[in-house]
Amino acid sequence: MDFIDFTFLDFLDITLVGVLLYYVYKLLKGTVAINIFIGITMVFLIYKVTQALKMEMLSSILEVLVGGGAIAMLIIFHPELRKFLLMLGSANIGSKRSFINQLKFLKTEISSEVDVEAIVSACNKMSKSKTGALIVIERNNSLDFVKERGDYMNAEINVPLLESIFYKNSPLHDGATIINENFVVATRVVLPLSDKSIPSRFGLRHRAAIGITERTDCICIAVSEETGKISLIKDGEFELFESKEDLIDKIKLHLD
Repeated sequence: MDFIDFTFLDFLDITLVGVLLYYVYKLLKGTVAINIFIGITMVFLIYKVTQALKMEMLSSILEVLVGGGAIAMLIIFHPELRKFLLMLGSANIGSKRSFINQLKFLKTEISSEVDVEAIVSACNKMSKSKTGALIVIERNNSLDFVKERGDYMNAEINVPLLESIFYKNSPLHDGATIINENFVVATRVVLPLSDKSIPSRFGLRHRAAIGITERTDCICIAVSEETGKISLIKDGEFELFESKEDLIDKIKLHLD
């Protein structure tokens, strides 16, 4: 009965695979890519079961799907894979501390130190003056692919800073501002636009906010230049809120 010949190495193998899948799931949780990952994982598990049961026809079909899934994973996650391989090939990998620091891009929890109150306070002030603004709060998914379209910055969040960025005569006011943890990391960022049909009262800022939240798990706050209305966008959808305090609570909830 080779099928039930279960050794310690088999147990170790299954445990390590389980841990790996768990951390990959945490990394992708809340993103569009998670559905693709879960689908590929399920196909692979079914493939291994049919292979063990010697169901040759079904396993051969699933083998083709698994091969295609591997290619899809390489395409979808190629920025993360490239960064990881570059890290492995770096000269600093001999240093344990350096190695751990370079693995920070795999973090799965966003820092709770984002000064949400300052962001919302700045948006309220800009709302009263009808100053258009688009703020993107980065979460688990890297936004490096859009940051490079703008100007890099490394400034801690405060109300005057955000107001000065979006002041109509400021050279930085066009485009989006990206926040990571408690720092403004990029300004004048051009975001991908959504093809979704939205009410005519919403402009390019809102279409861009929907576009980036459709592709990543970030949160967007948009201030309309025409009406001064503040909008919260996540997962390509507008989220309703009743007050400044409610908006703060909703953003904090998404960042936890």
